[in-house]
Amino acid sequence: YTADISSAFSSIAHISRDVQHGWLLRNLHANGASMFFICIYLHIGRGLYYGSYAFKETWNVG
Repeated sequence: YTADISSAFSSIAHISRDVQHGWLLRNLHANGASMFFICIYLHIGRGLYYGSYAFKETWNVG
């Protein structure tokens, strides 16, 4: 890890270009993080749509 912008960019460029399947690992990591947040938003939306927040059991269980 480096906090310097140019060093960080060159590190990502090295992983994407020179490491075998580095581009795949980078894309899986980036898209996986986005999918995680999409799933969280869908989960919250489903709870709001069905009104499951109103049930006492929901708050007791967690």
